[in-house]
Amino acid sequence: MKADKLRIARLAALATLAGMAPRVALAQNCSAAVPTGTCTVSTTTTMTAGTVLQLTLSASSTALTAPATADYDAGYVADNGPTTTVRANRSWTLRIAAAAANWTATSTQPGVTARANKPAADLQWSTSAAGSFVGLTTGGAAVLATGATSGTSTTIYFHTLYSWTLDTPGNYSLAVVFTLSAP
Repeated sequence: MKADKLRIARLAALATLAGMAPRVALAQNCSAAVPTGTCTVSTTTTMTAGTVLQLTLSASSTALTAPATADYDAGYVADNGPTTTVRANRSWTLRIAAAAANWTATSTQPGVTARANKPAADLQWSTSAAGSFVGLTTGGAAVLATGATSGTSTTIYFHTLYSWTLDTPGNYSLAVVFTLSAP
């Protein structure tokens, strides 16, 4: 009697374990006559492609040309800036802005203070060397906006404004920020 109860308990345990065993899911099956039959089943694949944007600059810094007498007389010096290259799988906008309202100035000559309030707008930009130039602001401006591309390159051109009475000797720097976004 005790042996029968033990045997029943073992069978119950095995039945429980068998119910917990992993099973292969059979969503589709196919049968074909042998030897000439064929069997075909299909499945559906899915994927999600998210937004992919890539911005590359040709250089991480731009050394602007130091002004000479003729440049002070003209009021500016023209320089090539970096070339931006955008790759995107959807529409996008490239913006340019100054990171600060004023240039960072460091005095380089004894007794002469570098201009601490040289405005960011004294660095003007354009997408054409002969185009109209606009002063940089911290709010920024759109450089280009267009659709999906495997590579759209745009060269940025700079005019640095100079004034005989304001722009004293010194080292000047201004961080220029490029932002690529999907509208």
